[in-house]
Amino acid sequence: MIKKYRIGNPIETDSVITSIDIENSPIPYFETASDKKELTFKMEKKDRIYGLGETVRGINKRGFIYTSNCSDDPIHTEDKRSLYAAQNFFVLWGKEKGFGMYVDTPGQVSFDIGYTDKDTFSIIFEDFDADIYIIRGGSIKDIVKQFRGIIGKSYVPPRWAFGFGQSRWSYMNEQEVRDVVENYDKLNIPIDSVYLDIDYMERYKDFTIDDERFPNFKAFVKEMADKGIHLVPIIDAGVKIEEGYDIYEEGIKEDYFCKKENGENLVAAVWPGKVHFPDFLNEDARYWFGNKYKFLLDYGIDGFWNDMNEPAIFYTEDHLKEVFEQLKDYEGKNLDIRSFFKMQDIVGGLENNEEDYRRFYHDYKGKRYRHDKVHNIFGYNMTRAAGEAFERLSPDKRILMFSRSSYIGMHRYGGVWCGDNKSWWSHLLLNIQQMPALSMCGFLYSGADVGGFGADVTEDLLMRWVEFAIFTPLFRNHSAEGTRRQEFYRFSETDSFKNIVRLRYSLIPYLYSEFMKAVNSDGMLFTPLCFEYPDDDMAYEVEDQLFVGESIMVAPIYKQNATGRYVYLPEEMKLCRFRSYDDYDVEIIGQGHHYIEAELNEILVFIRKGHALPLAVPTDRTEKIDYSDLKYECFECDEKDYELFVDDGISR
Repeated sequence: MIKKYRIGNPIETDSVITSIDIENSPIPYFETASDKKELTFKMEKKDRIYGLGETVRGINKRGFIYTSNCSDDPIHTEDKRSLYAAQNFFVLWGKEKGFGMYVDTPGQVSFDIGYTDKDTFSIIFEDFDADIYIIRGGSIKDIVKQFRGIIGKSYVPPRWAFGFGQSRWSYMNEQEVRDVVENYDKLNIPIDSVYLDIDYMERYKDFTIDDERFPNFKAFVKEMADKGIHLVPIIDAGVKIEEGYDIYEEGIKEDYFCKKENGENLVAAVWPGKVHFPDFLNEDARYWFGNKYKFLLDYGIDGFWNDMNEPAIFYTEDHLKEVFEQLKDYEGKNLDIRSFFKMQDIVGGLENNEEDYRRFYHDYKGKRYRHDKVHNIFGYNMTRAAGEAFERLSPDKRILMFSRSSYIGMHRYGGVWCGDNKSWWSHLLLNIQQMPALSMCGFLYSGADVGGFGADVTEDLLMRWVEFAIFTPLFRNHSAEGTRRQEFYRFSETDSFKNIVRLRYSLIPYLYSEFMKAVNSDGMLFTPLCFEYPDDDMAYEVEDQLFVGESIMVAPIYKQNATGRYVYLPEEMKLCRFRSYDDYDVEIIGQGHHYIEAELNEILVFIRKGHALPLAVPTDRTEKIDYSDLKYECFECDEKDYELFVDDGISR
């Protein structure tokens, strides 16, 4: 049962597609303070909170404060309140009550879940305007299903996008891309795609190709396609200010860029230097920008990733002038600790400055809004521009699309990756713990930068990360320019990497089936133990084991030098300790606590009683998988009991 309540005069987000009447009664469970812009709820000791999508810390969100304010911040430490996404749906589940809540507002909102007062849940608004959806159900999964039913079906990528993708910021030319593919093929490590970061563009301009680095791009795209490789270019949110650049000149002519209060176009800076931001909240501008993807579609490109769309801002022209003026006060002075730190703050405050997000405006649904009031739906609408365009430009063929910034509703147009993470063990655990909350919010096609984007990865961290990532729909190794290169063929345990990636290709029939079932049933792909075993008190304590689909539970190892881990089984399960598709041990493990050994190249997969896991003969490309030649690992069932989902992998 879903009921809708309204606070103030909320700005529509188009995230909910089902019409629900507004209740003329107080919002249940929460109290409204007359002198504050907040809702408060007194939590019982056993109340747990799940959801909020892409946030820090564990699966149960109790004990910290999370702020929905899409932020370009790659340092995902425990103290960060905001990451790249704003996904305001959660489920509170306790001994006495359970309900879901979606706070639909495009502005900043904070969820203080026992941070200020350990027993108080406060929702704190910058503007007290929101549509509030309260969802009651008999289980957490039932509540999630109802919520997903009102926000629309999740995006479905082409099946090849479930294959492995290699990425790095600094594949500078077509020969480097060839070398990557040749090295993977030479070692028989499967691969389906290579990602093109900003260096494929002509001086970082959207919808351009650098003719020196990629002198015949159409022929190169075909050359890769003939090898079964999809090239996936990046698209940034800023349009370079440059006379003669058609995207810039069209945007100026048609008035499609974001404006300051005085009517001038905002001048900000990102990769190409000074840019204008398209007003993605403006329907006409969205249509115009979406059509620009045709430039690359016509080359044969069938996948994209949208970046920098929080939007990230290196600086604005206005604030840069202010900083230079302020720095004059420090010239020639003896800087003590206070004055030095203050000067440091002035310079450090250039990037993603809060005031800069108040400098520009949007034309949205017939009204004018200052950016900070609608900040969290900017990236959503950039990806919406692309998704709607693909329906026009490619009506019969699925196009891969995922984004860094997101809001609920964007899940209908693309997936997400979890942003610019680090090569830290803690970020492997964070990746594991974010997946269920992303599933709850409809972002089924998701994953993290495997091995970490920033910092230098170690071989053991990369291998352990791959061992988890072979279960995530988006499986991409991505790293930053200047960091250690982390293509799998550069490490000593090449055979182990090969076997693990080949196992991924064996799992694709299962992963794709479970993904499509979750899409069609408004279900979850990744599920915590307590969602499946709500009457098992111990299941609520386990936050590092996940069910993936209906048949299997994974228990990743995420600690340095570990040769095993503790596992809790809510019931008897069949353990498959995989080293490769055809090299694994099988053991029946009883309900309870166990220490399970696992060498660096071993993956722990538990099959539930009465369920089966289909496995394909591994191949080097997703589309070569033979669905007629599957073997099944079953636990007290028959292979015919498993419902395999098969389609052509490309049709809409």
